[in-house]
Amino acid sequence: MKRIAVFGKPASGKSTFSKQLAEQCGVQLYAMDSILYQANGEEIDSKTYEQIHNEILSSESWLIEGFAPFTALGSFYHRLEAADTLIYIDLPYSLCYSLVTKRLLKGLFKTPEGWPKGASVIKGSIDSYKTLKLCPKFWNQPFLQKLEAQSSNKSLYVVRSLKELDKLIDRLS
Repeated sequence: MKRIAVFGKPASGKSTFSKQLAEQCGVQLYAMDSILYQANGEEIDSKTYEQIHNEILSSESWLIEGFAPFTALGSFYHRLEAADTLIYIDLPYSLCYSLVTKRLLKGLFKTPEGWPKGASVIKGSIDSYKTLKLCPKFWNQPFLQKLEAQSSNKSLYVVRSLKELDKLIDRLS
C-alpha cells in the first residue's frame, strides 16, 4: 500500500481513520479539505487545485482522504485510477447525518480532526448536510459496481459500519 484513496460520505470517519492508517503505513497524508481550502476557509481556484492534486498523484506514495466537491469528479476518478488501495467508507445515511450533527456540536468547542484551519465549522456542517442530501445520486449501487469493475488490480475495501472501520485499521496494520 503506497497510494491510498479513502473516500465516502461526509462525517463517516475518513479523517480519523486516514490519520491512523497513514501513520501505520508510513505514507504522507493529504486531506482533501486542506487541499481545497485556504487558511481563511475560502476555496482555492480549480487550476491551483488540479496542479496540487496532480503533484500529489505523481509522488511515490500518498494517502488522500476525502472527496472533492461534485464539480471536481474528474480528479476524483483520476485519484482512483492512480491508487493501489481504495477504501470506500459507505456508512448508512442516518448515521452520517447524526455524525455531522455530533461533529458540529463538538466543533463549537474544538476544531474537528482534519478540519481546515480558519474554516467555519457551522458553514462546513451546513455544507455537509447539503452534500449528504445529494449523495444518493453519486454514492449508490451503480457507483459501487463501477468501482468494483475498475479495481481488479487494486485492493478494494468497502466499509459499512464503524465497527468494520475499527477492524480494518487493525487488519491493515
